[in-house]
Amino acid sequence: MAKKAVKATKPPKKTLPVPASTGATPEVIDRLWDVIQDRRTADPAISHSARLLSRGTAKVAQKFGEEAVECIIEAVGGDKTALVAESADVVYHLLVLWVSAELHPSEVWAELARREGVSGVAEKAARRKLATVAATRKIP
Repeated sequence: MAKKAVKATKPPKKTLPVPASTGATPEVIDRLWDVIQDRRTADPAISHSARLLSRGTAKVAQKFGEEAVECIIEAVGGDKTALVAESADVVYHLLVLWVSAELHPSEVWAELARREGVSGVAEKAARRKLATVAATRKIP
């Protein structure tokens, strides 16, 4: 008697409960990028974004890294409220970095759309191939 093939089924997607509506939408990122972009020419004495941008991309990137570490610490510590606050700091500093590097959010959205539906394993393998072609540069 031949064995019948059993089709593997995917487990159902795990969804998190959506918090009560705060009026916040993902478009807040685009609006924040616009504000930071406008602050490029503001007085660094009165604008935190202008102060960060006046220091150059390397310093902006360093600040982003510091904020990312703080976010990681809160994630590992399990303090959700602090993680939300640090995550907001990370997103803000990432946007400052994008403005400093003259990168528009739509470029990132396009890359995310390109990757949509691509296996993470396959995508990482493709990046490894590219990494062997181009050497990574270190910040001076």
